[in-house]
Amino acid sequence: MANLKEIRGRITSISSTMQITRAMKMVSAAKLKKAQDAIVMLRPYSEKLQEIIENVNSSSDPDQVSIYAQKREVKKILFIAVTSNRGLAGAFNSNVAKELNLQFQKNAQYQIEVLTIGKKAYDAVRRSRKVFSNESGIFDKLSFEAVANVAETVMTGFREGDFDEVYVIYNKFINAATQEVMAEKVLPISMAQTETKEKPVETDYIFEPNRAEILDNLIPKSIKTQVFKAVLDSVASEHGARMTAMHKATDNAQALKNDLVIFYNKARQAAITNEILEIVSGAEALKGS
Repeated sequence: MANLKEIRGRITSISSTMQITRAMKMVSAAKLKKAQDAIVMLRPYSEKLQEIIENVNSSSDPDQVSIYAQKREVKKILFIAVTSNRGLAGAFNSNVAKELNLQFQKNAQYQIEVLTIGKKAYDAVRRSRKVFSNESGIFDKLSFEAVANVAETVMTGFREGDFDEVYVIYNKFINAATQEVMAEKVLPISMAQTETKEKPVETDYIFEPNRAEILDNLIPKSIKTQVFKAVLDSVASEHGARMTAMHKATDNAQALKNDLVIFYNKARQAAITNEILEIVSGAEALKGS
């Protein structure tokens, strides 16, 4: 049984831990607001850009297919795994690692490489898979330009035949307490036309420059935006997951502290009772002598 000094030490240690978890929760809550605003503003732009590409493609020559939309026999697959550089975020990083393992099993017949964005993803795959590139430094100064450079490297590899398919695996931000692991295809892009029950209104558009040039400019921008959106989603999800994890850690520490305080009070009361009994016993012994 622990003595009173040891119990007091444990209570002090738990109190210090609670201060840390509370501080981390507050920091993540502050960063979450900024990250959430960024992803909420980007999503409509990304969706509208894809809509424009589909509209332009629907009226273009079907024989003129963008190189980024060309489907070929799958031999090599690249997975872009997006995690964080830090832990203490619950199952945020491990969920991406689990999805990666599922994709590895599902595509075991193909050659697989991984591009990691985040140290946790790199640590999870560096011993078992070939790492195409580790871009964990992106989070040091996150910007569209930094992510676009990574996407450009991937696009170059796809054009040169280094990869036949490219997927990005990340945590999609739903709310502060909920994140959904996504595995989205980046390349080749889908140029499927939207089907509607009603016959669309025929409209004659004047394109400047021509359709081919518009697609050649919009498609690379759309791919870069998709990867950037995945990174922003992951950042917002990380702060939400860490805020939730630290909130639960603080609650658990408080419950443990309460139990220890009760145990300490009972032990102290027992010690006081024993001391009183010893004093009374000693006094009775003196009277009888």
